[in-house]
Amino acid sequence: MTTVMSPESFAPCVLQVIPELETGGAERTTIDVAAALVSAGGRALVASQGGRLEGELSAAGASLYRMPAASKNPLTLIINMLRLIKIIRKEQVQIVHARSRAPAWSALWAARLTGRHFVTTYHGTYNAKGRAKRFYNSVMARGDVVIANSDFIARLVAQTYPQAEKRLRVIHRGSDITWLDPYEVSDARKEKLRTEWQLPDSSLPLVFLPGRMTWWKGQEVMIDAVQILKDRGQTDFVCVMVGDAQGRDDYVGGLKKSIRMKGLSDRVRLAGHCADMPAGLALADLVVSASIEPEAFGRIAVEAQAMGKPIIATDHGGSAETVLLGEGVATGWRVTPGDAAALADALEEALAAGPEVWQEMGRRGRANAEANFSVKQMCRKTIDVYREVAG
Repeated sequence: MTTVMSPESFAPCVLQVIPELETGGAERTTIDVAAALVSAGGRALVASQGGRLEGELSAAGASLYRMPAASKNPLTLIINMLRLIKIIRKEQVQIVHARSRAPAWSALWAARLTGRHFVTTYHGTYNAKGRAKRFYNSVMARGDVVIANSDFIARLVAQTYPQAEKRLRVIHRGSDITWLDPYEVSDARKEKLRTEWQLPDSSLPLVFLPGRMTWWKGQEVMIDAVQILKDRGQTDFVCVMVGDAQGRDDYVGGLKKSIRMKGLSDRVRLAGHCADMPAGLALADLVVSASIEPEAFGRIAVEAQAMGKPIIATDHGGSAETVLLGEGVATGWRVTPGDAAALADALEEALAAGPEVWQEMGRRGRANAEANFSVKQMCRKTIDVYREVAG
């Protein structure tokens, strides 16, 4: 286990490389680590094509070097390598930290040609079908240290790339416990969302499913589970699903059609992007993460617990590590992935449990998030990795 040491005694210049700075766990982690480096007296640089999080990066005191880091074109990868070499030499970068496969190849070459330390973070499961794909993915296992953001990912990396096992370090992704403080969300913020989501009856329990609008996040399973509950006569709740479509308009249209055809328009809302996630979580009574495929970490499960909300999550990937089960310790329920009946059973049990049980589970969840999944802890452990590779 890595010893957590004070970051103040170590202040390197680190260049993080990531395709974009839009929404997502890798992007958010990039901002958090950059802010921690600057706070510790170090220098934080990011090479990326940018995005909506640029303002937060600048506010953290970090510098953005803009380049087409999302490109997989071989010529662009080589040109990006040359750009990175120039940045490394100009800024006297000590550590290059890659967070995605395509730009990681450019970063690896640049780090090796300049003699700099190279760190990677394995953020996802990645499709590894075929020899060519495994080789392409292998760049994420070539770091002097390879950070896995869950035990699940560490096992996956060790199985696929055994040569990387001794260089693996598990650092769970951190959630901003301060930002996700239920006592910091005003009634006005919650009521604003209630109005936007057209929820006039505040007495009905609210089931909340956040996540990008894509099939593997399980929105279709959720709709089927609500239909099962309707068939059982359980209709005293409302389900709100939020998330960016990111161009998947046909998928969203299919969800809307399914809701209409199943007669669930009064029970299921598709609310689009939620700009105030803490308020959305605070407004909810139960939070659901219904991902069909295993998530590397499963941010929603932790964020729900941080906000003091019971979570129903699929029992695979990172959620199997973060959602606690057992009498006296449970922070939610875990269900079989892709199984609408199992999800309906868990929802029925959770709704029947009532507010007192929800509050107790919420208190345990908040304690679990504070103890094990905070941004502060993640950043301190990441800086420890930088210290380790720097000798």
